[in-house]
Amino acid sequence: MSVRTATTSTAAAVLGAGALLLPAAQPQETATTLPSDRRASPVVVAHRGASGYAPENTLAAADAAKALGIEWVENDVHRTRDGVLVVLHDTDLKRTTNAEEVFPDRAPWAVEDFTAAEIAKLDAGSWFGKQYAGAGVPTLAQFVNRLERNRQKLLLEIKSPASYPGIERDILRVLRQEGWLDRSHVRDRLVIQSFGADSVKKVHALRPDITTGFLGTPPVADLPGYAAFTDQINPSHTTIDADYVAAVQRLKGPHGKRLRVNTWTVNDAANAAKVHAYGVDGIITNYPDVVRDATR
Repeated sequence: MSVRTATTSTAAAVLGAGALLLPAAQPQETATTLPSDRRASPVVVAHRGASGYAPENTLAAADAAKALGIEWVENDVHRTRDGVLVVLHDTDLKRTTNAEEVFPDRAPWAVEDFTAAEIAKLDAGSWFGKQYAGAGVPTLAQFVNRLERNRQKLLLEIKSPASYPGIERDILRVLRQEGWLDRSHVRDRLVIQSFGADSVKKVHALRPDITTGFLGTPPVADLPGYAAFTDQINPSHTTIDADYVAAVQRLKGPHGKRLRVNTWTVNDAANAAKVHAYGVDGIITNYPDVVRDATR
């Protein structure tokens, strides 16, 4: 899932002091509710925020998606050594922070080996561009508060749940504390997904009203079992075709609505048009403007 490929001439330009020049204003994405049962143009989801234009999983990436008129933002959640939930993709801090420089004797720099206070010292923006120097790794609370301010919606991925026993309860606790488990958020603005089927099952058992997604491409014969606990099957775009999408959508999930398919990570117009023709419900992308324009 490449983060920085040159897919469009509308790529962001630096204006100094961390400002971001995004493509000219586009009409708002017409599909506004990821969990709903609809067959119109696919919902466009900003992968780790608009991560083609700003450092992934930072508040700046959420803001970049907002600037593009994109409502849905995907993120990734880990847990620190002292139990704080942070938004970061990798299980270690090496690729997207300066952890090796700040903590040279702490290899392999696993997220779970650091406290939240230590992670807060790290720069999570400079690797992407010097205009983002000083951007931090946000906590989940900080991230959802930014989405709330932006009036955005959240597709939350639980990363490596086997490494963090009980993380499902922790996530629900933070979401509840930050006001994200009321009826309106749960109905229209929140989906929780994971590659771990057991983790998705736990979320569904704890809060059966929350829309859940399984990341992967289960065999068609196994799909009815997944429909018992998840509302979405969210596969890589390289693993699906129209027949697979139709097979998923023929089934109903635990809320009595047909299963949805949200595919990842589509970063160019040709593949966006292809999966749109397959009938997917949503497309997760680093370049949400490119996908939106290709599928309107």
